[in-house]
Amino acid sequence: MEHPEGTGTPGAPAGSAPRRGRRRLLAVTAAVVGALIAGTLAFRAAVAPDPGAADSRTAKSDPKCRPGPLLVPTCGAWFGAYVRHEKPDLEEKVLAYEKRIGRKLDIVYAYHDMSDNIEGTLLTDQERRVGEERMLLLSWESKWWGGTAKQQPKWPQIASGALDRTVIDVQAKRIKAYKKPVFLSFDLEMDTRVPAEGTPAEFVAAWRHIHDRFAELGVDNAVWTWTITGYPGYNKLFPKLYPGDRYVDWIAYNQYNYYRCHKAPWISFEETQTEPHRWIRENISDTKPLMLSEFGSADDPTRPGRQAEWYAEVPRVVKKLDGVKAALQWNWRDPGPGCDLSLARDSSWKSLREAVADPYFNQRRPW
Repeated sequence: MEHPEGTGTPGAPAGSAPRRGRRRLLAVTAAVVGALIAGTLAFRAAVAPDPGAADSRTAKSDPKCRPGPLLVPTCGAWFGAYVRHEKPDLEEKVLAYEKRIGRKLDIVYAYHDMSDNIEGTLLTDQERRVGEERMLLLSWESKWWGGTAKQQPKWPQIASGALDRTVIDVQAKRIKAYKKPVFLSFDLEMDTRVPAEGTPAEFVAAWRHIHDRFAELGVDNAVWTWTITGYPGYNKLFPKLYPGDRYVDWIAYNQYNYYRCHKAPWISFEETQTEPHRWIRENISDTKPLMLSEFGSADDPTRPGRQAEWYAEVPRVVKKLDGVKAALQWNWRDPGPGCDLSLARDSSWKSLREAVADPYFNQRRPW
């Protein structure tokens, strides 16, 4: 998925979405192949209670269901979302989303670059407020949105330690001071960036350097989340891009029903998730916890209830995917005609609300 918060071209306003045409053109073919193969306190108070609270009472109170330091739920899976926002209104937008789905999010997704401004500041004040009752997934990108070509961080530069003092150490210390565990993903969907932004070996070296630098600084609350697209067309790349079990805590992938967007056919939720899951389990890890870090569906204007039907599949499918311990809905768009992947209708909101009321998604949060 495109980066939703930063800038795609130099000089673009903060919060505008970039264009990644190359990335999407490559992804289209793989998507078709895959288809063929298979706020304020008052506002806060207005959020409705968890619909599944009664049914999940045992899971939330059972000590065996308490997640460990890597935030893996033992009795079900987390539910989270990317909610479109500008940095200053994150809490307001999260609360509005929660009101519509009738429950609190377990995980909130946010994006950052490696600049020296607020976009590059991990754990903003807004994120800290949201994180008081929720977990955070921070996607950290080797970009300087709106910066010059010279300011763009490069994988070899990161691996060499050239950015330690000005970038890596500064943000590592912020995470350490946060104390709570936080999911951290470096350069999500890096498979779409090869070879334009470097080689797989250069990416792995950059990832390992950041990980090792955090360790040297005593940062033990980063939960390292390796995020790929999951598109079959990139399968040969994934093993080359994997930093290794010692450097990865969770494996995540992003799969969608694009329908019409990028000229894709309609694909069920089960079809979008099953093949990448199988491939990762057979070729990368059969033990790491898995995260559906971005999932969503386009609307079908000719069948108003079709998007709702798509979301109704979510609990049944997630339950049978071994090791999937978190699922995050992507409530935003992708560049191109017909590419709005957000919830389009009241019926779609109702369907998602019912899906995430399932006791499987109502687990005991770590705080």
